Amino acid sequence: MSEKNKFWKNARRVYRFLIVVCVLALISGIVIFYLNDADTAIDENGENQYTTFSDDDPDRIEKGIHVRTGLTDAPGLQETVNNCTSCHSAKLVIQNRMSAERWHATIRWMQETQNLWPLGDNEDIIVDYLTTNYPPKKKGRRETLADVQWYELK
Repeated sequence: MSEKNKFWKNARRVYRFLIVVCVLALISGIVIFYLNDADTAIDENGENQYTTFSDDDPDRIEKGIHVRTGLTDAPGLQETVNNCTSCHSAKLVIQNRMSAERWHATIRWMQETQNLWPLGDNEDIIVDYLTTNYPPKKKGRRETLADVQWYELK
C-alpha cells in the first residue's frame, strides 16, 4: 500500500472515530438533561410534578432595612426603589447624601442626560425620602483654608 493510501485510510479512521465520539457525547448530553431536569419530577401516578422554588419576598424588610436594596424602610421607600434602582444600584443613592435642592438638580441632570422619565408627584416623595433618611453628613473634608500667608520656596 502506498504512503498516500495509508494516510487517507488513517484519516478516515480518525474521522469515523470523531463522529462516533460526537454522537455519543450528544446522546449522553440529552440523556443527562432529561434525567436531571430540575423543574419536573414524576410522581407515583406517572404525572409530571413541577418543583417550585420559593425565593424570598423581594420587598422583605428586616430590622428596618429593605433587604434587596439596603435602603431604610420609611415612607417613600417603594417610590424610590421603583424609580431609582431600575437604572442604578441603591448603593449609589445611599452614598450620595444631598440636600433637597441638590437632589432636585441631580434629578434634572438625569432627566436631561440619562433619559430619566418625568417623575411627576413621585419626585417630591422621593426627595423627601432621601433627605430624611440620607441627609448630607455634617462631617467630611476639612474646610477650605482661608487667610493663609503663603511664602515663596527658595
